Amino acid sequence: MRNKYYFASDFHLGMNAKLSSSERERLIIKWLNEVKDQAVAIFFVGDIWDFYFEYEKVVPKGFVRLLGKMAALRDEGIELHFFRGNHDMWMFSYLESELGIPIHDHQLELELQGKRLLIGHGDGLGPGDRGYKFLKRIFRHPLAQGIFRWLHPDLGIRIAEYWSTTSRHSSSDRSHRFFEDDEWLIQYCEEVLREKKVDYFIFGHRHLPIVHHFDNSTYINLGDWLEFQTYAVLDEGKLQLKAFENEDVKVYGNHDFVEQKPGS
Repeated sequence: MRNKYYFASDFHLGMNAKLSSSERERLIIKWLNEVKDQAVAIFFVGDIWDFYFEYEKVVPKGFVRLLGKMAALRDEGIELHFFRGNHDMWMFSYLESELGIPIHDHQLELELQGKRLLIGHGDGLGPGDRGYKFLKRIFRHPLAQGIFRWLHPDLGIRIAEYWSTTSRHSSSDRSHRFFEDDEWLIQYCEEVLREKKVDYFIFGHRHLPIVHHFDNSTYINLGDWLEFQTYAVLDEGKLQLKAFENEDVKVYGNHDFVEQKPGS
């Protein structure tokens, strides 16, 4: 019976880590095969690829297993959503035109199972990170995208992969530490909650599994698949953070639950 909603982010396919990119892709496909029979919808919440640029007539090499699985899931009637992250912000209309997968550029507010959800990748939200916010405006500008498009794909993708690696190294210190009193996304959630009611905030980008409770709301960060293989599932109005085939997961925040076992 399909009655659950699944959320995952930060696969960073194309980057080798504890598992190689191809090994990680196969593990993601295994997870999708396990959850698909119970999934109403699956939300891919950004940085699915470590770098992706959508050319008019060229599809970058690799990731064929995931793209094929997305097509199969859509053929089975499962709703899919894709959020642009900071590493795959140049994904444009290919998934939507080819597979009918909507692409979200900003936070999405939904009511599911009687709960109000706010979902987004999380980059550029909250205070701080002014350097990235400035660069994001440049990279999102049509002129910058047009100039990059004129580069030959072999050259353009190599430049982008170098930039992606450099950017990741420069921010790795913060991304692997939890700042209890200075988590920008927690501060963003608090700001939103002063204006309206949200039951669950769902973000990626931080690469840390985080469960943080407010008085009448919860923020979950989806972690990543470079190290944790974590995801969230909404079932009967309750959102839980889970780990797939990884029993050694530390969860940050003022959490009181996480299910660290394989399965859906």
